[in-house]
Amino acid sequence: MIHLSQLKPLVAEQLRRLRRPTRRELKWALAAVPALFLLYVLALIPFTPGISDIRKAKLELPAQVLSADGKLLTEFKWANRSWVPLDQIAPSVVAALIATEDHRFYQHHGLDWRRTAAAALSTFSGELQGGSTLTQQLARNLYPEEIGRAPTLNRKLKEAITALKIEALYTKPEILETYLNTVPFLYNAVGIEMAARTYFDKSAAQLDLLESATLVGMLKGTSYYNPVLNPERAEQRRNIVLAQMVKRDKLDAAKFETLKKRPLRVEFERQLEPMGPAPHFAQQLRKWLIDWADRNDYNIYTDGLVVHTTLDARLQQVAHQAVARQGRQLQGVADAAWRPRTVWGERSELVQAFVRETPEYRRAMTSGLTAKEALKKLMADTAFMRTLREQKTRVQAGFLALDPRNGQIRAWVGSRDFEQDPFDHVQQARRQPGSTFKPFVYGAAFEKGASPDDTFLDQAVEIPLAGGEVWRPADDAPPSGRALSLRDGLAYSKNTITAQLMQTVGPDRVAKLARAMGVRQSKLDLVPSLALGTSPVTLREMVSAYATIANGGGYLEPVLVTRIENRQGKVLAEFQPATAEPALSAQANYTLLDALRGVIDRGTGAAIRNRYGIRADLAGKTGTTQDNTDGWFILMHPQLVAGAWVGFNDGRVTLRSDYWGQGAHSALPIVGDFTSQALRARLIDPRVRFLEPKDTSLLGPLMGGLGGWVRSLFGSTPVPVKPPEPRPAPLPIPEPIPEPPLMPTSAPEVPLEPLPEEIILPSERLDPVNVVPPASSTSLPAAPATPASAPSF
Repeated sequence: MIHLSQLKPLVAEQLRRLRRPTRRELKWALAAVPALFLLYVLALIPFTPGISDIRKAKLELPAQVLSADGKLLTEFKWANRSWVPLDQIAPSVVAALIATEDHRFYQHHGLDWRRTAAAALSTFSGELQGGSTLTQQLARNLYPEEIGRAPTLNRKLKEAITALKIEALYTKPEILETYLNTVPFLYNAVGIEMAARTYFDKSAAQLDLLESATLVGMLKGTSYYNPVLNPERAEQRRNIVLAQMVKRDKLDAAKFETLKKRPLRVEFERQLEPMGPAPHFAQQLRKWLIDWADRNDYNIYTDGLVVHTTLDARLQQVAHQAVARQGRQLQGVADAAWRPRTVWGERSELVQAFVRETPEYRRAMTSGLTAKEALKKLMADTAFMRTLREQKTRVQAGFLALDPRNGQIRAWVGSRDFEQDPFDHVQQARRQPGSTFKPFVYGAAFEKGASPDDTFLDQAVEIPLAGGEVWRPADDAPPSGRALSLRDGLAYSKNTITAQLMQTVGPDRVAKLARAMGVRQSKLDLVPSLALGTSPVTLREMVSAYATIANGGGYLEPVLVTRIENRQGKVLAEFQPATAEPALSAQANYTLLDALRGVIDRGTGAAIRNRYGIRADLAGKTGTTQDNTDGWFILMHPQLVAGAWVGFNDGRVTLRSDYWGQGAHSALPIVGDFTSQALRARLIDPRVRFLEPKDTSLLGPLMGGLGGWVRSLFGSTPVPVKPPEPRPAPLPIPEPIPEPPLMPTSAPEVPLEPLPEEIILPSERLDPVNVVPPASSTSLPAAPATPASAPSF
């Protein structure tokens, strides 16, 4: 053990050596610095892009997305780029680039030591100066995540190592070609070809000297030297590039004096990336595919994946056409409703609110105007107000169709026009579903043992809520006071009947069933009004839930992809349909399905039969929310479930029509048009029917034998407890009835055509707490005058 008295001399000796190192110690210290630096560089090599990754960037094979019927839907490129070989790029581009960015490009091997040293000295003196070669810039462009952008020594070393790798793999012309095809130029234009088309409306091969210098000049700062927004800066930078070409003997000095006086000429046209026939579907698929590729060590932009999707290109085209047709029809209604100055004028509080929410209003306030002055100025701007009205009153729609037997998505239309509105109203938009939510209430009741023949009185309903409020759900027509069966309550979408049934079943049970059937991402408020669809959900969730009904009560997660292959056809992954998750018992589910048939045969969805002449076995439900804000319709066929939503992006805007605003008149025509065309093209079979589940109880055979004994004894057939409703035999599909002409909002609101038995369908708007709409002449057919009986569960 060393005593303190012994330790002091040792410490003193070490301090003496540090103050006066020996010649050998000094040499070791000097040698240690580069050795440690070299070790650090070697340690960084595994964290830089590998040679194989660089080769992939050179070859770049974007993933191809195919439909179920073999049509190319889209390709997943990492940027909006059109790759062109070096010999198809104007020589003036290459000359300007090398003269400005890296004039010793052909002499170095990835690192220009003289330029690096000069940049370091300038940086130490307080003046930042770039020292990267074209190869180093290419390394940053190709691998921004692996190398990074931070001004640190670590990043510069990674960049240098990668540049040396690139020089070892690429020839100089290949480096130039790759650089010019990967450098970004704003406006989603990547590469010299897209830049030439964007700023000068020509190909890269057609660029002249001034245009080439302008684009090369942007590389120092694409936003700062943007020729569209900053033409003066861009022109100055262009002339600097020309001066550099003179300095490097690439341009005659006399010619430079002439060229630098010429004005900047830009023909700007934004280049849009082609999205294919199903852009919203492609967006969702890209997210899913990136996650799959990351987990399985693939790159969707370079590895040449071939993705076989579930989408049917024929059904997708039919869906797009149906949405476009109905969208145009409803847009005419919206334009007529919102054009009058009494509606869209300076006195409208809603219009004033729209103006206050715009960026133009905020900029006006920032400039020093008062709120009143800013509002007055913008309201007087005719062009601004016209654009605002067009944006706010643009009718939107979403449509989704899937196969209930396996969950495979067949058609997906997220909006009327992806370029105008890329927001996805299938997956992203959450809107109140209105009466399309009612099947969850009825399904929960049937699961508890209720019968579709059980009745409630059609009477005024008052349900106390927390805080002393009272919910008074009502329909357009005043209560009839008659007993109404659950079957008719669902067919005619009676709010009073559904609200009473909700009280019997309970919000907890209804929400639990909705989640089990497919409404799994949206929050459901456990309140009585949930029965009428007050909790916002997505169209994808609702169509998935209805597919559960069509699938016998078993939920299947919607599927986008069936298999993934490489370009040689080798299967990399296959995706089989998942096992259905039981959500509703088979018997209760069939009871609900059969009740929903009534909606189509004689209820609020009867236009499917009367207007579109469809004779297949169908069930479905319409939905309309308060003030006609949202219109819904979902239709079930044994092989296809299709749903549509119609409305506006801003929920304060409506069609201002009690006729067109209803789901039966806004959303139903999209689904009806789609289904009739799908049946006519035999993409789905009009002869197939929903199958009633077999009775697997122990009493089933006994009751069957008892029924036979009764028939033999009395010579007649007793009426079964729940007979299936008679269905018309499949008929040839007639041509669809032409769309009715646009109706002015002041015209009498009449149905599209008379319905069976002269029934006038009730609307199904969702009524808020303590609000009862005025009575109308809408009525239901007379119900049997029998006492109301509560369902026995």
